[in-house]
Amino acid sequence: MDIQGRYNVRSPAVKRLMREACELKDSTEEYWARPLDDNLFEWHFTVRGPPATDFEGGVYHGRIILPTEYPMKPPNIILLTPNGRFEVNKKICLSISGHHPETWQPSWSIRTALLALIAFMPTPGSGTIGSLDYTPEERRKLARRSQQWECQNCGKICEHLSNSTCLPPTKEESNLIKQIALKGEEPSESADGTLRQRRADVATAELVQQGIPAEQMAGSDRSSAASSDSRGMTVLVWFLLVAIAFLIVRRVFLL
Repeated sequence: MDIQGRYNVRSPAVKRLMREACELKDSTEEYWARPLDDNLFEWHFTVRGPPATDFEGGVYHGRIILPTEYPMKPPNIILLTPNGRFEVNKKICLSISGHHPETWQPSWSIRTALLALIAFMPTPGSGTIGSLDYTPEERRKLARRSQQWECQNCGKICEHLSNSTCLPPTKEESNLIKQIALKGEEPSESADGTLRQRRADVATAELVQQGIPAEQMAGSDRSSAASSDSRGMTVLVWFLLVAIAFLIVRRVFLL
């Protein structure tokens, strides 16, 4: 890559990424990461599934899209290999990713992001953006198939990892990884409506179990609505009468 001709080497982002590329030039048994030949701000990576989990034996490939303000702003992380934990070709939601810039810290790095990603693969999805909750058997099948997965840019991904032992996380990295948590997706308006409907359905089912016909409950709901409308109309009429009386009294006094 022609760094000198393509990028401003005085840029903090370029300096930082060049340093990280140098630090990550040697692959390990846990991860591999490289910038694309023609784009320093897009990296491809491969991580090994954590042992003693549904992902053991799997190798997973993805992209890291870095902003020009890196490391002041977080990267976006996208998985490309089917894995049963994260949706493919979709930005995943981690407190270390672009979905949550408020939790990002410039001291975090691409290596930290990879270690965090490996650590969080076995955790429950809990409805977060880009998450999946496949069964253990489905994940184990995908882990086996991942051995044959190839990237158009990087080739066969299982060949990226080496037998070199990964440097253990530093004390700072360990603390950072502990702080990183999956962020739940905020419920949308439609999701709220669906939740309300589900709660209403549950309430209806409970009343039916108690022997109250659904038609009676519907009639009761309509009666309640009609009663509420009637009360509202009564209040409005009284308000208008009071306003008219006030105007009459004011007119009399002015005369």
